[in-house]
Amino acid sequence: MRTAEVQSCAGVTVADLAGGAVTVEIGGIPISLNAGDPEFCALIDRRYAGFINPDAKPHLEFEFELAPAGEPSDEDARVSRKGPVWFFHRGDFQAKWDTQSRRGWVRQSPNPYSLDSVLRIAHSLALAEEGGFLLHAASAMRNGRAFLFSGVSGAGKTTIARLAPPDVNLLTDEISYVRCCDSQYRAYGTPFAGELARPGENLSGPIETLYFLVQGPENRVEPITTKQAARKLLRNILFFAHDRELVRKVFDAAVQFVSTVNVAKLVFTRDRQVWELVQ
Repeated sequence: MRTAEVQSCAGVTVADLAGGAVTVEIGGIPISLNAGDPEFCALIDRRYAGFINPDAKPHLEFEFELAPAGEPSDEDARVSRKGPVWFFHRGDFQAKWDTQSRRGWVRQSPNPYSLDSVLRIAHSLALAEEGGFLLHAASAMRNGRAFLFSGVSGAGKTTIARLAPPDVNLLTDEISYVRCCDSQYRAYGTPFAGELARPGENLSGPIETLYFLVQGPENRVEPITTKQAARKLLRNILFFAHDRELVRKVFDAAVQFVSTVNVAKLVFTRDRQVWELVQ
């Protein structure tokens, strides 16, 4: 594709794409993706539409080397650290990130699924350092407040998102983004889609309640102890690194979160009336 044929999307100009860089801002953390390939930059621009911010100062930068096209890998990513440098590896990508220079490189095939994984790993590491995390959970905004719905695969994250009434803004049906800002936990929209196959809205708000989902014969909210909540939360946090220091930070963040935010069990049936309990 010639540069002149690349069209602008989401505020990114043809000149930006020709320069080979697109800045994707998720959760208030901008990451510059320097691909040097207008077609791949256009793919990034389309994939993360709504989360592109060409004016943001990057929190970190990745230089891309595109490998021959291939299928996404289903193996687990391996993430390790040597001093200030993180290494990411999976069958369909390799990456390195120096936390001191805030620069890194990625070698991957030109498919968005590999890039999704690289970004998730990078954000999970950045969040862990500041007391936040990525969580297997749907999340939504209602009346200016955020609600999280967590559970293992099949618990009903996509179902609860699909049942949301018109006054709800969906942040994600798959991976929730949690940051601690000025001693307050906030949820942010993400472009990482689940079964709904559509990105969340690029919004954020203070977290009101984390619900652990259980499908049952009726809709009801049940209390849960702080210890139970911490165990459930840790099972659903998305984290890849084999690093004792950062694992400890994630553990501490989970304990602090359930000690600060309302947490409950939400038993629900597959009907819209469950949202009457989410206030």
